[in-house]
Amino acid sequence: MHVAGNSPDRGRTVSTVLGRRLGGELLRMREARSLRQAHAAEALTASVAKVAKIERGLVPIRDPDVRALCHLYGEADAEVVDRLLALAKTDRERRKASGWWNQYPGLQSMVEYVALEDIATSLRTWQVAIVPGLLQTPDYARALAVGNGSWDDPDEIEPFVESRMTRQARLSGDRPLELRAVVHEGALRQLVGGREVMKDQLGRLLDVARKPNVKLQVMPYIAGAHPGMTSAFTIVSFAEPGALDVVHMDTTSTTLWLESDTDAERHSSLFDRISRLGLAQHTSVKLINNILKEL
Repeated sequence: MHVAGNSPDRGRTVSTVLGRRLGGELLRMREARSLRQAHAAEALTASVAKVAKIERGLVPIRDPDVRALCHLYGEADAEVVDRLLALAKTDRERRKASGWWNQYPGLQSMVEYVALEDIATSLRTWQVAIVPGLLQTPDYARALAVGNGSWDDPDEIEPFVESRMTRQARLSGDRPLELRAVVHEGALRQLVGGREVMKDQLGRLLDVARKPNVKLQVMPYIAGAHPGMTSAFTIVSFAEPGALDVVHMDTTSTTLWLESDTDAERHSSLFDRISRLGLAQHTSVKLINNILKEL
C-alpha cells in the first residue's frame, strides 16, 4: 500500500503511482522470462541500478527503453506495447507537470488519479455519499466543493469544477471509458446544492445511463447492511493481459493507493458483492425517476 501526499513532486527522483505501475509490469514481464536485471541493463546499455529504479517507479523511462525491454521480454502484442508507451508518456508528463490535468491547481491530490484515469480502459466505482465525479453536473460539483469547506482560496473552486467537467470527456470519443458505478440511494436523496441542483443532477444520471459504456446501479436503503458500508473506492483497470489494477480511496487527510495484486483482487471481489446487492440498471433508472418526481 502506498499513501500519496498532497504536494506533487516534479522533476525529482521520486516514486509515482504511474511509474510504479509501469515498473511493476516490466518487472513481471522480466520475471516471466526468467531474466535478471543484468540482462535488462545490457539491453538498455545502462546500469543494474537504473533498471532497479525503473522497476520501482523511481525514474521516468524513455520510449526507446520501453521498446527495448518489450523486445527483450518477447512482448510482440502491439496493443500491450502501445499501452506501456502511453503509460510511460503520461508518467513523464506527470513528472514535468505538462499533462492537461496540471493546468488545474484545484485538482490538488487528485493529479495522479486523473493521470491514471486518462489512460484507463475501465473504472469500477462504489460511492456511499456522493455521485461519482465522472457523472456530476457543474452545479453539483460546485456545491460539493463549497460544502466541504476545505478550500483555502475560493477562487480555486471554478477551475476545479472545470477540470471535473474536462474529465468527463473520457466517457465519449473514440475510446470511451467503460464505467460501472454503484451509488447508494442516500447519495441521490441528499440535497446537495438544493432541489434544483439535484433535479439537474438526477437528470444527468438518467441521460448517462443510456450510454452503452456506462452501467449505473443504485444500492437501495432496503438492502440493509452490506459489505460496502465502511468506505467508497474506485478500481482503475487496464484491459490488456497482465495489466495491474489500482485501487483508489480518499480519506479526510490523504489519498490512498492500493497497488498489490491482493488488494486489487480483494476490492474487485468486494465490488462484485456490492454490485450483486444493487438494483439492476433498469430498476435503478426507475428509482432515480421516482426520486426526481419527489423533488
